[in-house]
Amino acid sequence: MSPYPPPRLVFWETTAGCNLACIHCRRITVADQLLPQDLTTQESFQLIDQIAEFARPIFVLSGGEPLFRPDIFDIARYATDAGLIVALATNGTLIDGHVAREIHDAGIRRVSVSFDGADAPTHDIFRGKGAFDAARQGIEELKRVGVPFQINTTVARHNAHQMPETLALAKEWGAAALHLFLLVPVGCGVEIAEDQQLQADKYEEILNWMYDAEVEGGIELKATCAPHYFRIVRQRQAQERRLGIVRERPASMHRQRHAGGGHPGGHPGGEAEGNGQARHAMNAMTKGCLAGTGVCFVSHRGEVFPCGYLPREAGNIRSRPFQEIWQESELFQELRNPDLLGGKCGICEFKNLCSGCRARAYGMTADYLAEEPFCTYVPRQGAGAMTF
Repeated sequence: MSPYPPPRLVFWETTAGCNLACIHCRRITVADQLLPQDLTTQESFQLIDQIAEFARPIFVLSGGEPLFRPDIFDIARYATDAGLIVALATNGTLIDGHVAREIHDAGIRRVSVSFDGADAPTHDIFRGKGAFDAARQGIEELKRVGVPFQINTTVARHNAHQMPETLALAKEWGAAALHLFLLVPVGCGVEIAEDQQLQADKYEEILNWMYDAEVEGGIELKATCAPHYFRIVRQRQAQERRLGIVRERPASMHRQRHAGGGHPGGHPGGEAEGNGQARHAMNAMTKGCLAGTGVCFVSHRGEVFPCGYLPREAGNIRSRPFQEIWQESELFQELRNPDLLGGKCGICEFKNLCSGCRARAYGMTADYLAEEPFCTYVPRQGAGAMTF
């Protein structure tokens, strides 16, 4: 059997430590300091070496809060020198002028900053008092040193009505992208799911709004943990063809494929002036759920998961090489076989394009192959699966 294609996006939870305690964090506990279980600097270098041996993915330094690590810029520079496209996912509140310069000098291609509301009162509900203003200042520091940034927004009941304002804010601030994350009920999200979780029909409404906003252009838009967006794109485009509607679409909407670079979700990728490969990797549309197929997540303890929201371990890099885990994990093998999907996902003609959110299925049913619980689509009887 030929080797499975290498990952296009690897998230590494650099530490569980964080200076905030967001109510929707995927972690159940978040430390306010570094932990002894965190990978050491040398182990971090070994992880990068193992990835670079067979892949050139976007390598996202995540957390917790990655800026908590005193060696984070040494690690970022090591990954950059190894040929990886390095990105940083942060809450933005720790970025001052000095930190922004360090980010630039370490070769980090893009920074994602989390904003969960179009104004301070809304954002601070999730992130804590003062978080909006501090993150906004962090963005200004990034702009001063010329580091591209994107805005990540977790969409829940408290801010769903603010999507047009959030988009306008991202454009006004000069963000390279706005990535929307639809809440997955894992970690702390389990505790707030009933209170903040959107219903399936609201997801559908927001994703249709996003389609219209993306067609209008002006900024890159992506959705994370919303694989059914790819089904919506196909449906809307088919409807427009039937009605004779001709629209000029952003180039990213023409690049839907499974094998190329990129990621459809709300996480940072790489982009640099004059670097077409990095820009393409960031902007390309791929397919719906990429957990274990194009994406994986390495925890601060070295555990490898299909994504940061599906807490089923495929192996640990402290005891098994990363490439071996990626290629041979039984968990990953199952996630790569759409014929194993259950419920309506298993009979859906869009299953190869969408696959449903495997993390949301696991969070709601404890079965990562179960049907997507927040999808309103009813598969057509007798329809074969679409290929692309």
